[in-house]
Amino acid sequence: MTGRVEATLAELGLTLPDVVPPLASYQPAVRSGVYVYTAGQLPMVDGKLPLTGKVGGEVTPDEAKKLARICALNALAAVKSVAGDLDRIARVVKVTGFVASAADFTGQPAVLNGASELLGEVLGDKGVHARSAVGVAVLPLDAPVEVEIQVELVQD
Repeated sequence: MTGRVEATLAELGLTLPDVVPPLASYQPAVRSGVYVYTAGQLPMVDGKLPLTGKVGGEVTPDEAKKLARICALNALAAVKSVAGDLDRIARVVKVTGFVASAADFTGQPAVLNGASELLGEVLGDKGVHARSAVGVAVLPLDAPVEVEIQVELVQD
């Protein structure tokens, strides 16, 4: 049976992907009490990065914003892997996004809006969160964007 959150994803034409396997020694998500913390999620689609490179260089800001949206979808899959059901999300507490940036690129917040907007579309008011948008020199696999989220679950 599909929950409300996954039904909303379907209405948006989205499918929750399989959890992206870790690239090293870590778990995609861990639960501590009522909180779930995800590892940084790359914009992997079917095991591959659709684009690589620096935002403001090889990757346009619009392309990067779409990739941030994929990162958020992958983060929701990681949350579900430990929470069991996305309907258990009480709220998204924090989003941290990293943007591999060309030296003169300063539009990291606009890129991360892709992740924030997806969470709002899917979770409504529960998707409103605090956020950090950080420009970095390089990300794993030469990914343009990486996103991690922290969510609070409804009390058991």
